[in-house]
Amino acid sequence: MIALRNSVLNRFRHSDDGAVLTEALVAIPFVTLFAAGILEFGNIFWERMQIDAGLRDAGRYLARCRPDSGTYDATCDTTTAKLIAFYGTQTPVANAALRVPGWGPALTNITITPVDANGTITVQTAHVYRSSPIFSWLGIEAITIRSSHQERYIGW
Repeated sequence: MIALRNSVLNRFRHSDDGAVLTEALVAIPFVTLFAAGILEFGNIFWERMQIDAGLRDAGRYLARCRPDSGTYDATCDTTTAKLIAFYGTQTPVANAALRVPGWGPALTNITITPVDANGTITVQTAHVYRSSPIFSWLGIEAITIRSSHQERYIGW
């Protein structure tokens, strides 16, 4: 019995068959988790950039508005600025895609501070990122993306 066991063990010790499969079975879960994490964090940064672009567009729109002049279209208001931030246009078509999934279209998601003593308009928001199940498996809490943009008021 001992001789049989030793012959089987010697065969495994001196053979390389299956070594690549064993190494792959150990490495693939870690590589897959690492790649998924890179994609997830890339998506977080992409959403942050889209939110920043939306706030910047809304801030620029408001910085060039003069709502009391009466010389332009009467849609120059904070609701229009928020639509520009969420959709990239002031008149989105029905079922238009949001810049960032889940950010908007509730117009309360953006806070607009009107012209202050320094002559700037502040547009800010906070958006809870909808993560994949990977974050919950790793025990990572919900990520809140906060962004703010200031624009000097210049009117038209």
